Amino acid sequence: MSPNPTSPAWTPERLADRLPALAARARIGSALRGWLADDGFIEVETPILQVSPGNEAHLHAFETTQRAPDGRASPLYLHTSPEFACKKLLAAGATRLFTFARVFRNNERGPLHHPEFTMLEWYRAGEPYDTVIADSLTILQLAAEAAGTDRLRWRGQDCDPFAEAERLTLAEAFDRFAKIDLLATTPDGVPDRAALAEAATRAGIRIAEDDVWADIFSRVLVEKIEPHLGIGRPTILYEYPACEAALARRATDPRVSERFELYACGVELANGFGELTDAQEQRRRFIAEMDEKQRVYGERYPLDEDFLAALDHMPEASGVALGFDRLVMLATGARAIEDVLWLPVAEPIA
Repeated sequence: MSPNPTSPAWTPERLADRLPALAARARIGSALRGWLADDGFIEVETPILQVSPGNEAHLHAFETTQRAPDGRASPLYLHTSPEFACKKLLAAGATRLFTFARVFRNNERGPLHHPEFTMLEWYRAGEPYDTVIADSLTILQLAAEAAGTDRLRWRGQDCDPFAEAERLTLAEAFDRFAKIDLLATTPDGVPDRAALAEAATRAGIRIAEDDVWADIFSRVLVEKIEPHLGIGRPTILYEYPACEAALARRATDPRVSERFELYACGVELANGFGELTDAQEQRRRFIAEMDEKQRVYGERYPLDEDFLAALDHMPEASGVALGFDRLVMLATGARAIEDVLWLPVAEPIA
């Protein structure tokens, strides 16, 4: 008899249903740790509690309160990524590091999202981001081998992790799948909202009056482009527009940045950068993101001044954040992230 999907995750039947995927999860984690260690990486542990959870406009954090022995209270956040802490360690002299970090994102739950999940992040000091792109593709293969499969699968799509990866710039992807000249909407790296709105409307994308350039960009990416990525073979989507650089440095072409994402089966698995080390530019980006968060959600998160101070001392580096649960899900053919978790975050009882 199949387990009842509405019964609690802790029931013996539900756990037995997940055990094959969970065993594969353990093997994949061991394989990745071994490979990274063999390549000279050291595994680090970073604090979950941070003064800033991250400064991306559309990421939502969990907030708590720290109480000092004298009774003073101050806000702290569960981090949405270990990135700030890892980069502080690079500034301190670490050269190759990785972490399997528990991270937390509020307002996210579904087949591809969970409020608490595991992120594998790794960084290489003094190495270009082409190197971490190659790392990402190797990790796909190691995960498949550890799971005992030659295919990644999700929702009727499959991807051969051993096939040569497709490589597409954002400009190429927008042209191929949406017939949009993306870089023409960012002259001199400055987003032109009207130009992108007009092009997106022609492509059949619905535009709201208060959508900014970034909103329209994201909608085209999700609706027109992502469903075509990583089908049959992995896709590396790279050279993000400079206005979508996040924590990446600009490329030789100043209109674009050294940022890439890895896709398999239409699912985004990893996000990587040639890392920005200019604290003044990073501060400017963070403030712009928090201004947008204030406009849309009526709130903002503080900046991590300790991180910005460390950034000026950080060496040139490249790094990647990879959703470990999603990787396991695809390697085991699971239906959703919760099928590869030992226990999901419990739903509140009404």
